[in-house]
Amino acid sequence: MATELILFYDGGCPLCVHEMRQLKALDQKRKQRLQFEDIWAHDFAKRFPAIDIEQANRILHGQRADGTLLYGLDVTHAAWSAVGRGWLTAPLRWPGIRWLADRGYLGFAKHRNRISKLITGKERCLQCSLDE
Repeated sequence: MATELILFYDGGCPLCVHEMRQLKALDQKRKQRLQFEDIWAHDFAKRFPAIDIEQANRILHGQRADGTLLYGLDVTHAAWSAVGRGWLTAPLRWPGIRWLADRGYLGFAKHRNRISKLITGKERCLQCSLDE
């Protein structure tokens, strides 16, 4: 099975890495439809020159197999759908809820390091890994 979606995530964010670990574990059961790319990897800019790291650090980026870029909760929903759990995130894309959810996500993304510190005790990690 070919990759359906590339996820460009902040590998220094404990909460972001936690979600990517969950997705990766589910994806391994579903023929690895997702590809995970840490925007802070030393060769990221060389391998993905079309992705602006600064923008990808502000809002989650994803890329479908056809090259279409997705952002924020659209990426989240596409990723969870690819692993058979789209029903968990589908309400966030419903009309009426979508606008509020997108605003909430932008607030979360902006303050994710502080939120991470409150939840995990770690604001950032120097070398978070999806394989831990």
